Amino acid sequence: MQQRLTIPGLGENIEHAQVVRVLVEVGQDLAADQSVMELEAGKATVEVPAESAGTVVQILVSEGDEVDVGQAFLVLEASEGTPAATAPAAPAAPEPKPTPVAPVPAPDPSPEPPPKPPASKQPVRHVPAAPSVRRFAREIGIDVDTVEGTGSHGRVSLDDVKHHARELSQRRSEGLRVETPQLPDFSQWGTVRREPMSGIRRATAEHLAVSWTNVPRVTHFDSADITTLDSLRRKFADRAAAQGGKLTMAVMVVKTVAEALKKFPKFNASIDVAKREIVLKDYIHIGIAVATERGLMVPVLRDAGGKNMVQLAAEIDAVARRCREGNITLADLEGGTFTVTNLGAIGGSYFTPIVNYPEVAILGLGRAKRQPVVDENGEIVVRTILPLSLSYDHRLIDGAEAARFVRWVAEAIEEPLLLSLEGVS
Repeated sequence: MQQRLTIPGLGENIEHAQVVRVLVEVGQDLAADQSVMELEAGKATVEVPAESAGTVVQILVSEGDEVDVGQAFLVLEASEGTPAATAPAAPAAPEPKPTPVAPVPAPDPSPEPPPKPPASKQPVRHVPAAPSVRRFAREIGIDVDTVEGTGSHGRVSLDDVKHHARELSQRRSEGLRVETPQLPDFSQWGTVRREPMSGIRRATAEHLAVSWTNVPRVTHFDSADITTLDSLRRKFADRAAAQGGKLTMAVMVVKTVAEALKKFPKFNASIDVAKREIVLKDYIHIGIAVATERGLMVPVLRDAGGKNMVQLAAEIDAVARRCREGNITLADLEGGTFTVTNLGAIGGSYFTPIVNYPEVAILGLGRAKRQPVVDENGEIVVRTILPLSLSYDHRLIDGAEAARFVRWVAEAIEEPLLLSLEGVS
């Protein structure tokens, strides 16, 4: 029996991907769960496995093609005795009908009206579905009992789950979509060239549009005297290098920010507009912006508040290398609670970074420069000054709170002992 393999769900709000590499050939025998294709989706490379064993009959896509979730990409002749992934199983028992609720009698004009009989509880809806289908639904974040099954007796198949996921994603996208004005014909003024956007650039554009549309942001500027901290960085750089990392100023700021988030938990939160709630997170996962030839990526450092600077230096070096080599995964890019972006190695001073939705704040680092400063004694001295730019979601964070947060970070940078004195365990 032939079956058509389709692009599986790739993550929340990811509807499209680009084929990076096809790993099989026509006539090749496959084992169940064997990787058959690599996709670039949401800035990460994802391997797509075969749903069952069989022989490749036809390959429907080529490297560089853009594909949609649910699109067929390969035709497989299933091995003898191997059922197709979407074949309906034995009929399940019919779903029980809800018990009707007894009618409520009209109020009696007497002083003591008769009590209303209690309403019967509606039975919980459990759709018939194979264990593999339920597992797949859990993995992509779908409640299988909300899916309409097209099989016998309403049985839910893999295709039903994928169709349901596509509809949810489309509804979310339509709710955020803003009509784009039509471009003029640029060729009337001269020669033009067109080239397709890469998967990473397209994902960046879509995510930044969501962030810009949903987050009313304000940017607060400040600076920190890093003269002492930079001296300590140079002194202990060899210790970090011995463990595979480079002790940069960005690493030291990430550690400082992680401690600040313990003291200012609102900056580590998100806003649930639908439920009118603030989601306060008890974990601190800091995203760091990494520029690559393929575009901007923001890998996430897990439990940044529980790691020392040497550990963070090694982890940042490793994750940045994976980004530049194209070996980053979707899991590496998800779950951030706060972002740090550093333009200091390139140049510039203050700028206005865009908040990385659904986070509520992002800290930008400019290039540190040596400049004259008037000290507390009225003397002019040369110090190294680091520009700091904090963009924040003004729906949750007020200007005074932003100023206190940045000032705490700046003072902790200027006086490293402050982390031990006022840091929160």
